[in-house]
Amino acid sequence: MVDVPATYGALLLGGMLAAGLSGMVTVQSFVYVKLYPDDLPRTKAIVAAIWSLDTAHTGLVCASIWIYLISNFGDTSKIDMIPRTVAMTVALTAILTFIVHCFYAHRIHKLSRHDWRITAPLGIFALLRLCSASVTTAEMIHMNTFSGFKAQFRWVFTLGLALSTLVDVLIAVFLCYSLRTNRKASSSMDRVVNSVILYTLENGSLTSAATIISMICWLVMPNNLIFMGLHFVISKLYANSLLATLNARKQLQKDRAHRGLSGELPVAFPGFANRFRSNYSSRVDPVTTKLEINVEKTVEYELDAGPSTPHSHSPLTTPSDIEAHAI
Repeated sequence: MVDVPATYGALLLGGMLAAGLSGMVTVQSFVYVKLYPDDLPRTKAIVAAIWSLDTAHTGLVCASIWIYLISNFGDTSKIDMIPRTVAMTVALTAILTFIVHCFYAHRIHKLSRHDWRITAPLGIFALLRLCSASVTTAEMIHMNTFSGFKAQFRWVFTLGLALSTLVDVLIAVFLCYSLRTNRKASSSMDRVVNSVILYTLENGSLTSAATIISMICWLVMPNNLIFMGLHFVISKLYANSLLATLNARKQLQKDRAHRGLSGELPVAFPGFANRFRSNYSSRVDPVTTKLEINVEKTVEYELDAGPSTPHSHSPLTTPSDIEAHAI
C-alpha cells in the first residue's frame, strides 16, 4: 500500500517550497542587477548562471510533480518510477552547489593569502561531490526505478550528500578562522568582521542542515519520497546564500565606513586625549580661547565591482574579501 502523504504529499510540498525559494532567487537577482551594475564581468556571469540553473531546476521540479500527480493520476504503481526530470534535478543541484562552493573557496583562497593547503581540499571535495551526483543522475536514468537504484547505488547518492555537508562545514570553519586571523590587524574592523562571521555561520548551518536532513531521510526512510522533496529545496538554499552574500556588500560597506569615521580615536587614544586637555587647559584661558580639532580618517579599499574603484594592499581592508566571502 502506498503512503500517499509521504510520497505524493512530500513531493508536492517540496515542490511548492522550492518554487517559493526560487522566487526569492529571482528577486535577489534583480536586486543585484540594480545595486551592482559595475561589478566585474565574472561576478555577473556567476549570478546569471545561478539564476539560469535555478530557473531550469524549478521547471524540472514542476514537470516531475506533473508527471506524478497528473500524468500518472490514480496509478500508484508508478510511484517507484524515476522520471528523467527527477534525475536531472539531482544533476542541476550538484552543478549549482559546485559553483557556490567554488565561489566561497575562491574567497577563502584570497583571505588565506593564497594558501593552497586550505583551498585545495575544498576544491577536491567539491569536485568529488559533483562527480557523485553525475553518477547518481546517470544511474537513476538507467535503472528507472527507486527500488533498483537503492539496491545497487544507494551509497553513491549518500556519498554526494555527505560530501556536500563536509564542504559546507569546512567552508564555514575556514572562513571564520581566516576572518578572525585577519581581524587582529585592525581593531576598527571588529564589528564588521563579527557580523560577517555570524552571517557565515548562519548560511553554512542552513544549507548543511537541509542536506543532512535529506540524507537522514534517504537512509532511514527508503520507502517514501520525503528525501526527494527535501532535495528539491537544497539548490534553492545554496542559490539564495550566494546572492544574499553578494547583495549584503553595500550594508557591510556602510557599517565599515561608519566604524572607520567615528569612535576609533577615543578608544585608541583615551590617555592622549586626557593629557592633551589637561596640558592645554593649564596654558590657555578657557573663557577667551576656543580650540577646535577636526580629525578625518580616509580609508582606501578595493571592491569586486570593477576597475574604476580605488585600491589597497591590506588584506583586511578589502571588502571584496570580507563582504563577499561573505563570498
